[in-house]
Amino acid sequence: MKQTQSNNQPNNKPSNQTNPSFYVTTSIAYANAKPHVGYAMELFQADTLARYYRQAGQDTYFVTGTDEHGQKLKEAAAKHGSTTQEYVDELSQDFMSLAKLLGLSNDKFVRTTDAGHKLAAQKLWLACSKDIYKGQYKGLYCVGHEAFIKESELEAGVCPDHKTKPQELELESYFFALSKYANQLEAIIESGELKIVPQKRRNEMLGFLRSGLEDISISRPKSQLEWGVEVPNDPDHVMYVWFDALSNYISAIGYESDPQQFARFWPANVHVVGKDIARFHCLVWPAMLLSAGLETPKAVFVHGFIASDGQKMSKSLGNVIDPVDYANSYGVDALRYYLLRFIPSYNDGDFSLDRFEEVYNADLANNLGNLVSRVAAMLVKYNDGKYDIVPPKTEIDISGLVAEFRFDKCLEQIFARLDSLNVAIDNAKPWELAKTNPVKAVEFLSAMAGELTQVASALAPFLPETSQKILAVFDNGKIAPSPQVLFPRID
Repeated sequence: MKQTQSNNQPNNKPSNQTNPSFYVTTSIAYANAKPHVGYAMELFQADTLARYYRQAGQDTYFVTGTDEHGQKLKEAAAKHGSTTQEYVDELSQDFMSLAKLLGLSNDKFVRTTDAGHKLAAQKLWLACSKDIYKGQYKGLYCVGHEAFIKESELEAGVCPDHKTKPQELELESYFFALSKYANQLEAIIESGELKIVPQKRRNEMLGFLRSGLEDISISRPKSQLEWGVEVPNDPDHVMYVWFDALSNYISAIGYESDPQQFARFWPANVHVVGKDIARFHCLVWPAMLLSAGLETPKAVFVHGFIASDGQKMSKSLGNVIDPVDYANSYGVDALRYYLLRFIPSYNDGDFSLDRFEEVYNADLANNLGNLVSRVAAMLVKYNDGKYDIVPPKTEIDISGLVAEFRFDKCLEQIFARLDSLNVAIDNAKPWELAKTNPVKAVEFLSAMAGELTQVASALAPFLPETSQKILAVFDNGKIAPSPQVLFPRID
């Protein structure tokens, strides 16, 4: 690169939380294709955090949205035969519809083409102005990444992620003095002031820092790209898409329009992002915030990728997993369960129809659904649907796991409790005990009802619809008439 100079509940009390608010975001989806299952997982992860901290009594705000500027979108709209605004309106609607279908609890859906967002992005630019300068940029530009990349990052002359040859560009650009913040970024990451999870991603970011940061290009001339947020005081330039996109995390909570709300929720407690964009969120975004005199986010949780039956998902292979199909066919909570438990929180994972249906039958239909049905049916049969409210002897404490974003381990712990309850009911055989000691049988079943209401409460952030259904079955000492089957078996 050459350049010349011219930002009865389980134990749900969060650990180490001093801020009474909780602000969580997903990355904003790039509106150039329909939503895929990996993004659905990210939505579920952030939604689970929002639901958990709301349940814990914290003032919670959850934001998702779409990133609608950049060269890729301009080119895609032209191929589609529509204006760029019409094109992003259509694709953004796909993501809004997905959020609704998946039952997300988001408080706001941000779009980077919204007028309010543009004003906030321009305000942030001005706040960083002491670290912004104009120069000439020459380098290799990957349209897929919307970023310049180094020759050393190529494989056989092409981008390893997008399998395309980068363009050689030389253009006038504004630069952000990222290199100036290398030492400060290293200090806040090492101290944990900016927590990066998992540890291997933290180590990667520190590695990038120690190999040396370069200043980054943050604008494009309108002659090269017209579709973007105009640079303040320079109508000939638009913001490079990442500077614009990253500012959504503060535009969504009123950085430019609502100082009271902004003060209430910033800094973000956690940004939930994929590993392919970790560098922007862990290094570039915090440096922008430091430059603007704003606090950095408290944490960035970086999830991995999902393979399809052992292979990378691609349209050409025909193995792309559509979250809408699974949600409609099996139910949203079944999809939530698989993605949150069986895609490792800290690593890549695999998704296949056979494995999904195996897990559905074993864990959801049998372990959970059948247990709820058995306990409810026996209470109806042996005690006219009544039971004594018996608090469980031990809590389900997942607070530490939630704080570390271990969604898989949280569900593993909750379902381990279900395993133990199934063993207990098989050992106690209340259907036989009722013949000789009906009082003891009802006492046992009442205790089981209490355990299941606790499980339902613990499940509420992870499987919200299922949690509500279980709590509706065990309704304050009375079994609901004709309780529905939670998860019908797949034959």
